Amino acid sequence: MIDRGVIENIRTHTRSYLTDVLLPFWIARSPDPEYGGFLTYFDRDGRPTGETSKTFLMQIRMLYSMSAAHRAGYGGGRCAELAKMGASFILDHYWDENHGGWIWIADRNGTPTVTDKVGYGQCFGMYAFSEYFLATGDPRGREAAERTYAAIAENMIDTRYGGYYELMRPDWQLAPPGEAGGDRKSLDVHMHLMEALTTFYEMTGGASHRRRLIETIGLITSRMLHPERRTGYAQFTRDFRPLPAIIFDTQWGRDARPEDGAVRPIDTTSYGHNIELVWLLMRAVDVLGGSRDEFAETARKISDHCVEYGIDREFGRVYCEGAMDRPTTLFEKQFWQQAEMMVGMLDAYATFGDQAYWDGFVNVHEFVFDKFVQMDAGGEWLERVSRDGSPVDDALGHAWKISYHTVRSMIEVVRRLESLESDGAAKI
Repeated sequence: MIDRGVIENIRTHTRSYLTDVLLPFWIARSPDPEYGGFLTYFDRDGRPTGETSKTFLMQIRMLYSMSAAHRAGYGGGRCAELAKMGASFILDHYWDENHGGWIWIADRNGTPTVTDKVGYGQCFGMYAFSEYFLATGDPRGREAAERTYAAIAENMIDTRYGGYYELMRPDWQLAPPGEAGGDRKSLDVHMHLMEALTTFYEMTGGASHRRRLIETIGLITSRMLHPERRTGYAQFTRDFRPLPAIIFDTQWGRDARPEDGAVRPIDTTSYGHNIELVWLLMRAVDVLGGSRDEFAETARKISDHCVEYGIDREFGRVYCEGAMDRPTTLFEKQFWQQAEMMVGMLDAYATFGDQAYWDGFVNVHEFVFDKFVQMDAGGEWLERVSRDGSPVDDALGHAWKISYHTVRSMIEVVRRLESLESDGAAKI
């Protein structure tokens, strides 16, 4: 059992950082006063870079962050104001009136520039607008989430093999095979669909939405994880045979390229996605009113794998990815894996009571505030650092790095520390 004074000190520090530093960074810098929506391109010093294109992902994740912060009681109403502004910009410019669904990229004033349908984006459309409705009660949020769900159900479901298609043309026809990605499925997109369905079901309580969430959980846990180690494969054929992962033409992040520049070995697994899956899965079970015990073995094996192979005990922090059965040779560290690992390690500690999980949380928490958080530049996190914490990619914000991982993780960390303070190592 961890001393509650220790927990209180970390909780107080984290909450103060969230309320006094991190949220103000985004509240002050991101709103676009001229056209609406958000501008999220910031250099190492927290200054705008001058880039003004607006990906759907940056807009929808900012909507989520502001909504989640308001729902959790932060921002004094300002986060709700920005969420409503962001919702208006998204609704005005990103919905495809001809084919349904959300387009991928627009320019600063909202004119579409890339109109492909990306499954990753559709997931976040449902997720963010559900959160927005739950946070503000604005009926536009529920309506947008429901029509996103309808578009996914009509256009993305693979009725032959199950699961969901991910990369499509503007009219929802599958993209070509290969790097265009039309012949592949990924754990990433299915995990985020589970995440979205969880909040969507929380909003609607609909029986069919409940069944869809349960179905998606079953698909992930039975077909997308290693049968013994329970770590996740990255990419699959349409019938869920694991494949060496490639970089798609359609971008939705700034992850490092594979060592050979082309493919990742089939046994490569993401420590960040694995631990994120664990805590999102447990949240889904809680929303469904189920028992976490059903997935305890999966949660334990993934958490143990992250402790053994993912966390750098010498320098601190979590690596990006590595093999399923041996230490990684890839030593760079990216911001979002750190955010998810903190939440996941706290969940694992609260569920199983193992000191190793608390130590893993503290390891990552200390490294984040020592090496990633740029207090002299407003308080956001660097994109990527070397093993010892030296900057490799020093952007604080860009088209794909918004407030989603950093703000959400701080909200979730504070929530879990508060629960541990009051309940010890009880489940949360």
